[in-house]
Amino acid sequence: MTPPPLDTIETVVDRPLSASFEENSSQIGLFLILLLLTIGGIYVAGELTSDLSDVRASSVWPFVLLGFALLIALGFEFVNGFHDTANAVATVIYTHSLPAHVAVAWSGIWNFIGVMLASGAVAFGIVALLPVELILQVSAGAGFAMVFALLIAAIIWNLGTWYLGLPSSSSHALIGSVIGVGITNQLMAAGSTNTSGVDWTQALNVGKSLLFSPLIGFSAAAFLLLIAMKALPVDKLYKPPRGKTPPPLWIRGLLILTCTGVSFAHGSNDGQKGMGLIMLILIGTVPTVYALNRTVDVSYTPAFVETSTKSEAILQRYSKTAVTPADPRQTVADYIRTHEIRPDTLPALRALSGMVRTQIASYATVAQIPTEQTSNVRNDMYLLGESLRWMDKTREPAFARADRDILLHYKSLLDNATKYIPVWVKASVAIALGLGTMIGWKRIVVTVGEKIGKTHLSYGQGASAELVAMTTIGAADLFGLPVSTTQVLSSGVAGTMAANRSGLQWQTVRSLALAWVMTLPASILLSGTLFWLFRHFA
Repeated sequence: MTPPPLDTIETVVDRPLSASFEENSSQIGLFLILLLLTIGGIYVAGELTSDLSDVRASSVWPFVLLGFALLIALGFEFVNGFHDTANAVATVIYTHSLPAHVAVAWSGIWNFIGVMLASGAVAFGIVALLPVELILQVSAGAGFAMVFALLIAAIIWNLGTWYLGLPSSSSHALIGSVIGVGITNQLMAAGSTNTSGVDWTQALNVGKSLLFSPLIGFSAAAFLLLIAMKALPVDKLYKPPRGKTPPPLWIRGLLILTCTGVSFAHGSNDGQKGMGLIMLILIGTVPTVYALNRTVDVSYTPAFVETSTKSEAILQRYSKTAVTPADPRQTVADYIRTHEIRPDTLPALRALSGMVRTQIASYATVAQIPTEQTSNVRNDMYLLGESLRWMDKTREPAFARADRDILLHYKSLLDNATKYIPVWVKASVAIALGLGTMIGWKRIVVTVGEKIGKTHLSYGQGASAELVAMTTIGAADLFGLPVSTTQVLSSGVAGTMAANRSGLQWQTVRSLALAWVMTLPASILLSGTLFWLFRHFA
Protein backbone atom coordinates (compact mmCIF):
# COMPACT_ATOMS: atom_id res chain seq x y z
CA MET A 1 0.00 0.00 0.00
CA THR A 2 1.41 3.34 -1.08
CA PRO A 3 0.46 6.37 1.02
CA PRO A 4 -1.39 9.16 -0.79
CA PRO A 5 0.71 12.15 -1.81
CA LEU A 6 0.50 14.91 0.75
CA ASP A 7 -0.86 17.37 -1.81
CA THR A 8 -3.90 15.17 -2.56
CA ILE A 9 -5.26 15.15 0.99
CA GLU A 10 -8.75 16.63 1.04
CA THR A 11 -9.26 19.70 3.13
CA VAL A 12 -12.21 21.76 4.23
CA VAL A 13 -10.50 25.11 3.86
CA ASP A 14 -9.57 27.06 0.76
CA ARG A 15 -5.99 25.84 0.56
CA PRO A 16 -4.59 22.54 1.88
CA LEU A 17 -2.62 23.33 4.99
CA SER A 18 -0.37 20.37 4.29
CA ALA A 19 0.91 22.23 1.24
CA SER A 20 2.45 24.82 3.49
CA PHE A 21 4.69 22.13 4.98
CA GLU A 22 6.61 22.06 1.72
CA GLU A 23 8.27 25.39 2.40
CA ASN A 24 12.02 25.22 2.72
CA SER A 25 13.47 25.40 6.21
CA SER A 26 15.66 28.35 7.01
CA GLN A 27 19.25 27.70 5.97
CA ILE A 28 20.56 29.35 9.13
CA GLY A 29 18.20 27.37 11.37
CA LEU A 30 19.10 24.11 9.65
CA PHE A 31 22.80 24.92 9.96
CA LEU A 32 22.46 25.61 13.70
CA ILE A 33 20.57 22.37 14.28
CA LEU A 34 23.17 20.35 12.39
CA LEU A 35 25.96 22.17 14.22
CA LEU A 36 24.50 21.29 17.62
CA LEU A 37 23.98 17.68 16.58
CA THR A 38 27.56 17.53 15.28
CA ILE A 39 28.92 18.89 18.55
CA GLY A 40 26.85 16.30 20.42
CA GLY A 41 28.12 13.55 18.14
CA ILE A 42 31.72 14.60 18.72
CA TYR A 43 31.13 14.57 22.48
CA VAL A 44 29.62 11.08 22.36
CA ALA A 45 32.44 9.75 20.19
CA GLY A 46 35.04 11.31 22.48
CA GLU A 47 33.51 9.84 25.64
CA LEU A 48 33.19 6.38 24.10
CA THR A 49 36.76 6.50 22.83
CA SER A 50 37.98 7.56 26.27
CA ASP A 51 36.09 4.70 27.93
CA LEU A 52 37.57 2.16 25.53
CA SER A 53 41.12 3.50 25.58
CA ASP A 54 42.28 1.04 28.25
CA VAL A 55 40.54 -2.01 26.78
CA ARG A 56 42.96 -4.68 25.67
CA ALA A 57 41.46 -7.00 23.06
CA SER A 58 43.14 -9.74 21.03
CA SER A 59 41.18 -8.70 17.91
CA VAL A 60 39.06 -5.86 16.56
CA TRP A 61 35.96 -8.08 16.55
CA PRO A 62 34.52 -6.82 19.90
CA PHE A 63 34.80 -3.22 18.68
CA VAL A 64 33.16 -4.05 15.34
CA LEU A 65 30.34 -5.85 17.15
CA LEU A 66 29.94 -2.93 19.55
CA GLY A 67 29.73 -0.41 16.71
CA PHE A 68 27.18 -2.49 14.80
CA ALA A 69 25.04 -3.07 17.91
CA LEU A 70 25.09 0.61 18.88
CA LEU A 71 24.14 1.55 15.32
CA ILE A 72 21.06 -0.67 15.50
CA ALA A 73 20.09 0.54 18.99
CA LEU A 74 20.39 4.19 18.00
CA GLY A 75 18.58 3.35 14.77
CA PHE A 76 15.60 2.34 16.89
CA GLU A 77 15.66 5.72 18.64
CA PHE A 78 16.09 7.43 15.25
CA VAL A 79 12.93 5.77 13.95
CA ASN A 80 11.23 6.51 17.28
CA GLY A 81 11.78 10.17 16.38
CA PHE A 82 9.76 9.62 13.18
CA HIS A 83 6.75 8.67 15.26
CA ASP A 84 6.66 9.81 18.85
CA THR A 85 8.75 12.97 18.75
CA ALA A 86 6.92 14.07 15.60
CA ASN A 87 3.69 14.01 17.58
CA ALA A 88 5.14 16.52 20.03
CA VAL A 89 5.65 19.12 17.27
CA ALA A 90 2.48 18.32 15.34
CA THR A 91 0.26 21.03 16.82
CA VAL A 92 2.74 23.92 16.74
CA ILE A 93 3.74 23.18 13.15
CA TYR A 94 0.20 22.54 11.96
CA THR A 95 -1.18 25.73 13.53
CA HIS A 96 1.81 27.78 12.30
CA SER A 97 2.70 28.72 15.87
CA LEU A 98 6.33 28.00 14.98
CA PRO A 99 8.11 27.41 11.67
CA ALA A 100 8.88 23.74 11.14
CA HIS A 101 12.65 24.01 11.58
CA VAL A 102 12.25 26.08 14.75
CA ALA A 103 9.65 23.69 16.19
CA VAL A 104 11.86 20.66 15.53
CA ALA A 105 14.88 22.36 17.11
CA TRP A 106 12.85 23.54 20.12
CA SER A 107 11.33 20.10 20.63
CA GLY A 108 14.77 18.54 20.27
CA ILE A 109 16.19 20.76 23.01
CA TRP A 110 13.45 19.76 25.46
CA ASN A 111 13.64 16.12 24.44
CA PHE A 112 17.35 16.35 25.19
CA ILE A 113 16.70 17.87 28.62
CA GLY A 114 14.09 15.20 29.35
CA VAL A 115 16.46 12.42 28.32
CA MET A 116 19.32 13.82 30.39
CA LEU A 117 17.14 14.11 33.51
CA ALA A 118 15.56 10.67 33.07
CA SER A 119 15.74 8.44 36.14
CA GLY A 120 16.35 5.20 34.23
CA ALA A 121 13.38 3.46 35.89
CA VAL A 122 11.60 2.94 32.57
CA ALA A 123 14.80 1.73 30.88
CA PHE A 124 15.46 -1.00 33.43
CA GLY A 125 11.75 -1.79 33.77
CA ILE A 126 11.80 -2.91 30.13
CA VAL A 127 15.06 -4.84 30.63
CA ALA A 128 13.38 -6.67 33.54
CA LEU A 129 10.92 -8.18 31.02
CA LEU A 130 13.73 -10.16 29.39
CA PRO A 131 14.62 -13.74 30.39
CA VAL A 132 17.04 -13.55 33.31
CA GLU A 133 19.56 -16.02 31.86
CA LEU A 134 19.89 -13.93 28.69
CA ILE A 135 20.55 -10.82 30.78
CA LEU A 136 23.21 -12.63 32.83
CA GLN A 137 24.82 -14.06 29.69
CA VAL A 138 24.42 -11.06 27.45
CA SER A 139 28.03 -11.38 26.23
CA ALA A 140 27.24 -14.84 24.84
CA GLY A 141 25.70 -15.55 21.46
CA ALA A 142 22.18 -15.86 22.84
CA GLY A 143 22.44 -12.45 24.47
CA PHE A 144 23.43 -10.73 21.25
CA ALA A 145 20.77 -12.63 19.32
CA MET A 146 18.23 -11.29 21.83
CA VAL A 147 19.29 -7.64 21.50
CA PHE A 148 19.56 -7.69 17.71
CA ALA A 149 16.25 -9.52 17.23
CA LEU A 150 14.11 -7.24 19.37
CA LEU A 151 15.65 -3.99 18.07
CA ILE A 152 15.50 -4.95 14.38
CA ALA A 153 11.90 -6.17 14.73
CA ALA A 154 10.83 -2.88 16.35
CA ILE A 155 12.62 -0.86 13.65
CA ILE A 156 10.96 -2.81 10.82
CA TRP A 157 7.48 -2.29 12.25
CA ASN A 158 8.04 1.38 13.02
CA LEU A 159 9.36 2.10 9.54
CA GLY A 160 6.45 0.30 7.91
CA THR A 161 3.77 2.18 9.85
CA TRP A 162 5.58 5.50 9.41
CA TYR A 163 5.68 4.99 5.63
CA LEU A 164 1.91 4.55 5.67
CA GLY A 165 1.55 7.70 7.78
CA LEU A 166 0.13 5.81 10.75
CA PRO A 167 1.08 7.11 14.23
CA SER A 168 2.02 3.66 15.55
CA SER A 169 3.49 3.13 19.00
CA SER A 170 7.25 2.62 19.32
CA SER A 171 6.60 1.48 22.90
CA HIS A 172 4.17 -1.18 21.75
CA ALA A 173 6.64 -2.37 19.12
CA LEU A 174 9.53 -2.65 21.57
CA ILE A 175 7.46 -4.38 24.27
CA GLY A 176 6.08 -6.81 21.69
CA SER A 177 9.60 -7.54 20.49
CA VAL A 178 10.73 -8.26 24.06
CA ILE A 179 7.80 -10.65 24.55
CA GLY A 180 8.56 -12.38 21.23
CA VAL A 181 12.14 -13.05 22.31
CA GLY A 182 10.99 -14.36 25.70
CA ILE A 183 8.42 -16.75 24.21
CA THR A 184 10.83 -18.07 21.58
CA ASN A 185 13.58 -18.51 24.17
CA GLN A 186 11.25 -20.65 26.23
CA LEU A 187 10.03 -22.71 23.27
CA MET A 188 13.57 -23.37 22.04
CA ALA A 189 14.53 -24.76 25.45
CA ALA A 190 11.39 -26.79 26.07
CA GLY A 191 11.90 -29.12 29.01
CA SER A 192 14.80 -27.17 30.47
CA THR A 193 14.31 -26.05 34.07
CA ASN A 194 16.94 -23.34 33.74
CA THR A 195 15.23 -21.33 31.04
CA SER A 196 12.71 -18.59 31.55
CA GLY A 197 10.29 -16.98 29.16
CA VAL A 198 8.37 -13.78 29.62
CA ASP A 199 8.00 -12.11 32.98
CA TRP A 200 4.22 -11.99 32.61
CA THR A 201 3.65 -10.07 35.83
CA GLN A 202 5.87 -7.24 34.66
CA ALA A 203 4.48 -7.52 31.11
CA LEU A 204 0.94 -7.19 32.50
CA ASN A 205 1.85 -3.98 34.32
CA VAL A 206 3.38 -2.58 31.14
CA GLY A 207 0.40 -3.76 29.12
CA LYS A 208 -2.02 -1.99 31.43
CA SER A 209 -0.17 1.31 31.02
CA LEU A 210 -0.16 0.92 27.22
CA LEU A 211 -3.84 -0.07 27.17
CA PHE A 212 -5.29 2.54 29.48
CA SER A 213 -3.15 5.53 28.49
CA PRO A 214 -4.93 6.10 25.14
CA LEU A 215 -8.32 5.70 26.83
CA ILE A 216 -7.25 8.29 29.38
CA GLY A 217 -5.99 10.50 26.56
CA PHE A 218 -9.31 10.33 24.68
CA SER A 219 -11.60 11.00 27.64
CA ALA A 220 -9.39 13.53 29.45
CA ALA A 221 -8.74 15.62 26.31
CA ALA A 222 -12.45 15.65 25.46
CA PHE A 223 -13.34 16.73 29.00
CA LEU A 224 -10.61 19.40 29.04
CA LEU A 225 -11.82 20.87 25.73
CA LEU A 226 -15.41 21.05 26.99
CA ILE A 227 -14.23 22.85 30.13
CA ALA A 228 -12.13 25.26 28.03
CA MET A 229 -15.07 26.04 25.74
CA LYS A 230 -17.11 27.04 28.81
CA ALA A 231 -14.33 28.90 30.61
CA LEU A 232 -12.74 30.56 27.54
CA PRO A 233 -15.51 31.29 25.01
CA VAL A 234 -13.13 32.72 22.41
CA ASP A 235 -14.44 31.72 18.99
CA LYS A 236 -11.03 31.86 17.25
CA LEU A 237 -9.58 29.34 19.70
CA TYR A 238 -11.88 26.58 18.44
CA LYS A 239 -11.61 27.15 14.69
CA PRO A 240 -9.03 25.53 12.40
CA PRO A 241 -6.16 27.71 11.19
CA ARG A 242 -6.45 29.23 7.72
CA GLY A 243 -3.51 29.64 5.40
CA LYS A 244 -0.15 30.44 6.96
CA THR A 245 -1.36 33.09 9.38
CA PRO A 246 -0.06 32.37 12.88
CA PRO A 247 -2.53 32.48 15.79
CA PRO A 248 -2.68 35.36 18.28
CA LEU A 249 0.34 35.65 20.56
CA TRP A 250 -1.34 34.19 23.65
CA ILE A 251 -2.56 31.16 21.72
CA ARG A 252 0.90 30.67 20.24
CA GLY A 253 2.35 30.82 23.74
CA LEU A 254 -0.10 28.19 24.97
CA LEU A 255 0.66 25.82 22.08
CA ILE A 256 4.43 26.30 22.42
CA LEU A 257 4.11 25.61 26.16
CA THR A 258 2.24 22.35 25.58
CA CYS A 259 4.71 21.31 22.85
CA THR A 260 7.53 21.96 25.33
CA GLY A 261 5.85 19.85 28.01
CA VAL A 262 5.16 16.93 25.68
CA SER A 263 8.73 17.05 24.32
CA PHE A 264 10.21 17.01 27.82
CA ALA A 265 7.89 14.22 28.98
CA HIS A 266 8.61 12.24 25.82
CA GLY A 267 12.36 12.51 26.36
CA SER A 268 12.09 11.46 30.00
CA ASN A 269 9.92 8.42 29.16
CA ASP A 270 10.30 7.26 25.55
CA GLY A 271 13.94 8.27 25.45
CA GLN A 272 14.69 5.66 28.08
CA LYS A 273 13.41 2.72 26.08
CA GLY A 274 16.63 2.22 24.18
CA MET A 275 18.94 3.16 27.05
CA GLY A 276 18.61 -0.10 28.94
CA LEU A 277 19.24 -2.08 25.76
CA ILE A 278 22.28 0.04 24.92
CA MET A 279 23.63 -0.73 28.40
CA LEU A 280 23.11 -4.45 27.76
CA ILE A 281 25.08 -4.05 24.52
CA LEU A 282 27.90 -2.25 26.31
CA ILE A 283 27.98 -4.82 29.11
CA GLY A 284 28.02 -7.65 26.58
CA THR A 285 30.77 -6.30 24.34
CA VAL A 286 33.07 -4.55 26.83
CA PRO A 287 32.13 -5.82 30.31
CA THR A 288 35.45 -4.70 31.76
CA VAL A 289 34.33 -1.09 31.29
CA TYR A 290 30.56 -1.09 31.68
CA ALA A 291 29.57 -4.11 33.81
CA LEU A 292 29.89 -2.05 37.00
CA ASN A 293 29.44 1.63 37.72
CA ARG A 294 33.04 2.63 38.37
CA THR A 295 32.12 6.26 39.05
CA VAL A 296 30.70 5.65 42.55
CA ASP A 297 32.79 7.46 45.18
CA VAL A 298 34.86 6.03 48.02
CA SER A 299 31.96 6.28 50.49
CA TYR A 300 30.10 3.57 48.57
CA THR A 301 32.18 0.62 49.78
CA PRO A 302 31.79 1.10 53.57
CA ALA A 303 28.08 1.90 53.16
CA PHE A 304 27.61 -1.22 51.04
CA VAL A 305 29.47 -3.48 53.47
CA GLU A 306 27.51 -2.15 56.45
CA THR A 307 24.10 -2.47 54.77
CA SER A 308 24.81 -5.90 53.29
CA THR A 309 25.87 -7.17 56.74
CA LYS A 310 22.58 -5.94 58.24
CA SER A 311 20.62 -7.46 55.34
CA GLU A 312 22.30 -10.85 55.74
CA ALA A 313 21.35 -10.86 59.43
CA ILE A 314 17.72 -10.14 58.46
CA LEU A 315 17.68 -12.89 55.85
CA GLN A 316 19.13 -15.35 58.36
CA ARG A 317 16.49 -14.38 60.93
CA TYR A 318 13.64 -15.04 58.50
CA SER A 319 15.13 -18.26 57.06
CA LYS A 320 13.28 -21.49 57.76
CA THR A 321 16.42 -23.58 57.45
CA ALA A 322 20.09 -23.05 58.19
CA VAL A 323 21.19 -25.24 55.27
CA THR A 324 22.84 -23.24 52.48
CA PRO A 325 22.29 -24.67 48.97
CA ALA A 326 25.33 -25.92 47.09
CA ASP A 327 24.81 -23.37 44.30
CA PRO A 328 23.35 -20.13 45.77
CA ARG A 329 23.45 -18.34 42.40
CA GLN A 330 21.29 -20.95 40.71
CA THR A 331 18.83 -21.00 43.62
CA VAL A 332 18.46 -17.21 43.48
CA ALA A 333 18.08 -17.29 39.69
CA ASP A 334 15.36 -19.93 40.08
CA TYR A 335 13.51 -17.62 42.48
CA ILE A 336 13.62 -14.74 39.98
CA ARG A 337 12.20 -17.03 37.29
CA THR A 338 9.43 -18.61 39.39
CA HIS A 339 8.86 -15.99 42.14
CA GLU A 340 8.28 -18.90 44.50
CA ILE A 341 9.88 -18.82 47.96
CA ARG A 342 11.43 -22.18 48.82
CA PRO A 343 13.03 -23.10 52.17
CA ASP A 344 16.50 -22.60 50.66
CA THR A 345 15.75 -19.23 48.95
CA LEU A 346 16.65 -16.93 51.84
CA PRO A 347 19.77 -18.93 52.82
CA ALA A 348 20.87 -18.73 49.18
CA LEU A 349 20.33 -14.96 49.15
CA ARG A 350 22.28 -14.58 52.37
CA ALA A 351 25.16 -16.69 51.03
CA LEU A 352 25.26 -14.82 47.71
CA SER A 353 25.19 -11.49 49.53
CA GLY A 354 28.12 -12.60 51.66
CA MET A 355 30.10 -13.51 48.57
CA VAL A 356 29.47 -10.11 46.98
CA ARG A 357 30.22 -8.26 50.23
CA THR A 358 33.57 -10.03 50.53
CA GLN A 359 34.50 -9.08 46.97
CA ILE A 360 33.46 -5.44 47.36
CA ALA A 361 35.17 -5.10 50.75
CA SER A 362 38.46 -6.29 49.27
CA TYR A 363 38.89 -3.00 47.40
CA ALA A 364 38.67 0.65 48.39
CA THR A 365 36.40 1.52 45.46
CA VAL A 366 34.39 -0.32 42.83
CA ALA A 367 36.77 1.06 40.22
CA GLN A 368 39.58 -1.05 41.73
CA ILE A 369 37.82 -4.38 41.21
CA PRO A 370 39.93 -6.36 38.69
CA THR A 371 38.49 -6.36 35.20
CA GLU A 372 38.33 -10.16 35.06
CA GLN A 373 35.97 -10.17 38.07
CA THR A 374 33.58 -7.43 36.99
CA SER A 375 31.14 -9.60 35.01
CA ASN A 376 30.66 -12.10 37.84
CA VAL A 377 30.30 -9.39 40.48
CA ARG A 378 27.79 -7.54 38.34
CA ASN A 379 25.71 -10.69 37.72
CA ASP A 380 25.65 -11.55 41.43
CA MET A 381 24.62 -8.00 42.35
CA TYR A 382 21.93 -8.05 39.66
CA LEU A 383 20.50 -11.33 41.01
CA LEU A 384 20.41 -9.91 44.54
CA GLY A 385 18.75 -6.67 43.45
CA GLU A 386 16.07 -8.39 41.35
CA SER A 387 15.30 -10.85 44.16
CA LEU A 388 14.81 -8.04 46.67
CA ARG A 389 12.65 -6.18 44.16
CA TRP A 390 10.33 -9.14 43.81
CA MET A 391 10.19 -9.77 47.54
CA ASP A 392 9.13 -6.19 48.07
CA LYS A 393 6.54 -6.39 45.29
CA THR A 394 5.01 -9.70 46.47
CA ARG A 395 5.41 -8.88 50.21
CA GLU A 396 6.69 -12.40 50.69
CA PRO A 397 8.28 -13.07 53.12
CA ALA A 398 6.37 -10.65 55.34
CA PHE A 399 9.31 -8.60 56.57
CA ALA A 400 8.74 -6.13 59.38
CA ARG A 401 8.69 -2.52 58.22
CA ALA A 402 12.12 -1.68 59.65
CA ASP A 403 13.65 -4.80 58.12
CA ARG A 404 12.06 -4.10 54.75
CA ASP A 405 13.47 -0.57 54.76
CA ILE A 406 16.99 -1.93 55.31
CA LEU A 407 16.56 -4.44 52.49
CA LEU A 408 15.26 -1.73 50.15
CA HIS A 409 18.24 0.45 50.98
CA TYR A 410 20.47 -2.52 50.22
CA LYS A 411 18.67 -2.91 46.87
CA SER A 412 19.28 0.75 46.03
CA LEU A 413 23.01 0.28 46.67
CA LEU A 414 23.03 -2.80 44.43
CA ASP A 415 21.18 -0.91 41.68
CA ASN A 416 23.56 2.02 41.99
CA ALA A 417 26.41 -0.24 40.91
CA THR A 418 24.58 -2.20 38.19
CA LYS A 419 21.72 -0.05 36.85
CA TYR A 420 23.36 3.13 35.70
CA ILE A 421 23.41 5.07 32.43
CA PRO A 422 26.47 7.11 31.39
CA VAL A 423 25.84 10.68 30.28
CA TRP A 424 27.10 9.99 26.76
CA VAL A 425 24.51 7.22 26.31
CA LYS A 426 21.73 9.67 27.18
CA ALA A 427 23.21 12.25 24.82
CA SER A 428 23.43 9.75 21.95
CA VAL A 429 19.78 8.78 22.40
CA ALA A 430 18.72 12.45 22.39
CA ILE A 431 20.70 13.06 19.17
CA ALA A 432 19.12 10.05 17.47
CA LEU A 433 15.63 11.21 18.44
CA GLY A 434 16.37 14.71 17.13
CA LEU A 435 17.67 13.47 13.79
CA GLY A 436 14.65 11.19 13.38
CA THR A 437 12.26 14.04 14.02
CA MET A 438 14.03 16.31 11.50
CA ILE A 439 13.60 13.72 8.76
CA GLY A 440 10.26 12.07 9.50
CA TRP A 441 7.91 14.66 11.01
CA LYS A 442 5.75 15.54 7.97
CA ARG A 443 3.72 12.36 7.56
CA ILE A 444 2.72 12.19 11.21
CA VAL A 445 1.94 15.92 11.45
CA VAL A 446 -0.45 15.71 8.50
CA THR A 447 -2.21 12.66 9.97
CA VAL A 448 -2.65 14.31 13.39
CA GLY A 449 -3.71 17.67 11.95
CA GLU A 450 -5.97 16.71 9.07
CA LYS A 451 -6.89 13.04 8.96
CA ILE A 452 -8.24 12.15 12.40
CA GLY A 453 -11.23 14.51 12.45
CA LYS A 454 -13.56 15.62 9.67
CA THR A 455 -12.45 19.16 10.36
CA HIS A 456 -8.89 20.27 10.80
CA LEU A 457 -7.27 20.56 14.20
CA SER A 458 -8.10 23.79 16.02
CA TYR A 459 -5.86 25.64 18.45
CA GLY A 460 -7.96 24.62 21.46
CA GLN A 461 -8.03 20.98 20.40
CA GLY A 462 -4.26 20.87 19.92
CA ALA A 463 -3.60 22.48 23.31
CA SER A 464 -6.06 20.16 25.11
CA ALA A 465 -4.59 17.01 23.55
CA GLU A 466 -1.01 18.03 24.35
CA LEU A 467 -1.79 19.09 27.93
CA VAL A 468 -3.28 15.66 28.57
CA ALA A 469 -0.37 13.90 26.82
CA MET A 470 2.17 15.87 28.83
CA THR A 471 0.45 15.04 32.13
CA THR A 472 -0.15 11.36 31.34
CA ILE A 473 3.42 10.69 30.18
CA GLY A 474 4.89 12.58 33.12
CA ALA A 475 2.79 10.58 35.60
CA ALA A 476 3.80 7.29 33.97
CA ASP A 477 7.45 8.29 34.19
CA LEU A 478 7.14 8.78 37.94
CA PHE A 479 5.97 5.16 38.29
CA GLY A 480 8.58 3.80 35.86
CA LEU A 481 5.95 2.70 33.32
CA PRO A 482 6.36 3.08 29.55
CA VAL A 483 3.54 4.78 27.65
CA SER A 484 3.18 5.74 24.03
CA THR A 485 3.33 9.42 23.15
CA THR A 486 1.76 8.54 19.80
CA GLN A 487 -1.23 6.75 21.29
CA VAL A 488 -1.89 9.29 24.02
CA LEU A 489 -1.71 12.29 21.70
CA SER A 490 -3.58 10.85 18.72
CA SER A 491 -6.33 9.49 21.00
CA GLY A 492 -6.45 12.90 22.67
CA VAL A 493 -6.98 14.58 19.30
CA ALA A 494 -9.75 12.07 18.54
CA GLY A 495 -11.32 12.86 21.93
CA THR A 496 -11.38 16.59 21.19
CA MET A 497 -12.97 15.92 17.80
CA ALA A 498 -15.68 13.88 19.49
CA ALA A 499 -16.22 16.55 22.18
CA ASN A 500 -16.40 19.27 19.52
CA ARG A 501 -18.92 17.18 17.56
CA SER A 502 -16.89 17.79 14.44
CA GLY A 503 -16.83 14.07 13.70
CA LEU A 504 -14.06 11.57 13.06
CA GLN A 505 -12.65 10.22 9.82
CA TRP A 506 -13.45 6.61 10.55
CA GLN A 507 -11.13 5.28 7.88
CA THR A 508 -8.20 6.89 9.67
CA VAL A 509 -9.51 5.86 13.09
CA ARG A 510 -9.86 2.27 11.89
CA SER A 511 -6.32 2.35 10.50
CA LEU A 512 -4.98 3.73 13.78
CA ALA A 513 -6.90 1.11 15.75
CA LEU A 514 -5.66 -1.64 13.43
CA ALA A 515 -2.07 -0.47 13.88
CA TRP A 516 -2.65 -0.37 17.65
CA VAL A 517 -4.10 -3.90 17.73
CA MET A 518 -1.61 -5.39 15.27
CA THR A 519 1.58 -3.87 16.69
CA LEU A 520 1.95 -6.35 19.55
CA PRO A 521 1.32 -9.60 17.61
CA ALA A 522 3.31 -8.39 14.59
CA SER A 523 6.34 -7.37 16.63
CA ILE A 524 6.11 -10.58 18.71
CA LEU A 525 6.15 -12.67 15.52
CA LEU A 526 8.93 -10.60 13.94
CA SER A 527 11.26 -10.64 16.93
CA GLY A 528 10.56 -14.29 17.73
CA THR A 529 11.40 -15.31 14.18
CA LEU A 530 14.55 -13.18 14.10
CA PHE A 531 15.69 -14.54 17.48
CA TRP A 532 15.21 -18.10 16.25
CA LEU A 533 17.23 -17.34 13.10
CA PHE A 534 20.01 -15.52 14.97
CA ARG A 535 20.30 -18.32 17.56
CA HIS A 536 21.15 -20.74 14.77
CA PHE A 537 24.14 -18.58 13.84
CA ALA A 538 25.19 -17.45 17.35
